[in-house]
Amino acid sequence: MYALVKTGGKQYRVAKDDKILVERIAADEGAEIILDDIIMLGDGDKVTVGTPRVDGAAVSAKVVRQTRGPKIIIFRRKRRKNHRRTQGHRQDLTLLQITGIAENGASLKPKAAPAKKAAPKAEAKAAPKKAAAAKTAAPKAEAKAAPKKAAAKKTAAKKTAAKKATAKKAAAKK
Repeated sequence: MYALVKTGGKQYRVAKDDKILVERIAADEGAEIILDDIIMLGDGDKVTVGTPRVDGAAVSAKVVRQTRGPKIIIFRRKRRKNHRRTQGHRQDLTLLQITGIAENGASLKPKAAPAKKAAPKAEAKAAPKKAAAAKTAAPKAEAKAAPKKAAAKKTAAKKTAAKKATAKKAAAKK
C-alpha cells in the first residue's frame, strides 16, 4: 500500500518503512506524528483519488531527526552597474520514517502515555521559593555596591570635565 502525502507545500509518495526528508515539522525526535493531508491512496489495482483529499485517510510517521539541508548560495548581479549581492540559505528539514498507512485514520492515533503530574507540581512550588530568596538577597548586595559606584562615577566625570576645560583655554590663546 502507498499514499501520496502533501506536507510543506510538496507531495511525497510514501509506503510503509520509507524514510523521507520534508520541510521542518515542529516535533521532538522520536515523536509519533500523523499526516492527514492525503491526496491519493493506492493498494495494488485499487486506487483512491481524493477531491482534493481522501477523507479519513492518514499516514503515521516517526520523527527520526531534525536536520538542515545543504548551503545554497544566492548571487544577484546587475550588469554595468557594479551591483552584486551574495546571500546564503540552509533549509530546516525533518527526517521522517513512515510507520503506517490507513484508510481510516482513527486506527493510527498514537496512544497517549500516562503523564506524571505530581513531580512537576513539587518542582514548580520549590522553584518560586528559590527565585524569591535570590531576588531578596540580590537587592541588598546591589544597594551596598551602588553608592560606591555612583561616587566613583562622579569623581571621574569631574576629572574629565577639568581636562576638557583646560584644553579649550589653550586653544583660545592661540
